[in-house]
Amino acid sequence: MKSIRVVAAVIRSVNEDDVPVVFATQRGYGDYKDWWEFPGGKIESGETPEEALVREIREELAAGITVERFLTTVEYDYPEFHLSMDCFWCSLSEGHFTLLEHEAAKWLPLDDLRQVNWLPADVLVIEAIHQELQSGKK
Repeated sequence: MKSIRVVAAVIRSVNEDDVPVVFATQRGYGDYKDWWEFPGGKIESGETPEEALVREIREELAAGITVERFLTTVEYDYPEFHLSMDCFWCSLSEGHFTLLEHEAAKWLPLDDLRQVNWLPADVLVIEAIHQELQSGKK
């Protein structure tokens, strides 16, 4: 089975009510069109995961991010390939998000992340987020 290595940004902020939120994007193409995911993409040759993440967010969302720290690595078998996804906590550092590849996006409260139809691998990221929040990490 083909293996694909990617990175994903769990971009966090707080909304106008001071509620912690993360940024989710809706795919506008492919087999999983209309499913939700954490933004990111493939790691190119010679890139670190963090460099790939900064590049992908600039390409997909026309904004700069700060990669804060590692969250988790998700290993997931889709029917067509095996996905290895390194996920990082990030924050917006420059500009604002402009959807260049996604159909939609929204800020979701950390306590209510399951209100959208996530890609299967991204559900595992949500589990890691909840485990970390329960452990008291920030």
